[in-house]
Amino acid sequence: MIETKNLTKRFGDIVAVDHIDAVIKDGSVFGLIGTNGAGKSTFLRMLSGVLRPDEGTVTIDGKEVFENTLIKSRFFYISDDQYFFNNATPKEMMDFYRTVYPEFDNNRFHHLMKSFELDERRKINTFSKGMKKQVSVICGVCAGTDYLFCDETFDGLDPVMRQTVKSIFVGDMEERNLTPIIASHNLRELEDICDHVGLLHKGGILLSRDLEDMKLNIHKIQCVLLPGTEPEDIKDLDIMKIERRGSLCTLTVRGTREEIEAGIAAYEPVFAEIIPLTLEEIFISETEVAGYDIKKLVL
Repeated sequence: MIETKNLTKRFGDIVAVDHIDAVIKDGSVFGLIGTNGAGKSTFLRMLSGVLRPDEGTVTIDGKEVFENTLIKSRFFYISDDQYFFNNATPKEMMDFYRTVYPEFDNNRFHHLMKSFELDERRKINTFSKGMKKQVSVICGVCAGTDYLFCDETFDGLDPVMRQTVKSIFVGDMEERNLTPIIASHNLRELEDICDHVGLLHKGGILLSRDLEDMKLNIHKIQCVLLPGTEPEDIKDLDIMKIERRGSLCTLTVRGTREEIEAGIAAYEPVFAEIIPLTLEEIFISETEVAGYDIKKLVL
């Protein structure tokens, strides 16, 4: 289990990560989402021991990560900016990682390189962005670690390759209890793989919750209210957002489906339908509440 307590990182006057408390359970897929500059990459770099926290701690099974070689052998970090040794080939990177990760699976590496149609003796600096990302993913899953830290790992991969990588992650979770931690701007890519989501905004976590619980506790209502009744008159619901198109109102409401059905029924609407939100819609709703509103950005 990964745990952070009071985790903080500053760069001059900028607070990139602001006193974050988080728990990442083993065997789940933890999705890390957030606004631009929210601190996702900085958070991952502290999880992986690349950066030293200014305050707080990062531990895996109760042991500090920073400058702990034994603990670092339990995870593999795939950064957003791909880094390989100068003029290295995939095979040379495999040889290097074998010295770092005792459980590195050579046979699987050769098999995946062949399946992905990548030449393991070709210099990586001649590969495209997507091909470099594929090499990183292959090295990561072959390392045999307990945790895989992924920073925008699906960026640059075509749709078929994205699904392939997800399938590999799911297979490793089932076979050896791999725990992927995935930071991404592409919320639709996370929605079909993540069990738990942490939403970062301005360096802090707005919420950290199981994805299914999150979807069950925030909904949209499309409704036509009785003449003379306005959405603002509805006091029994925790309304986060109101949109109008003629007589049709769309309300974003926090609460369970049962609570929302009872609350809207009390006002005897002409028409009412409850619609679950996507992860992207939840992200927009929660960040708007925190002041990150598209209307403020474009006006």
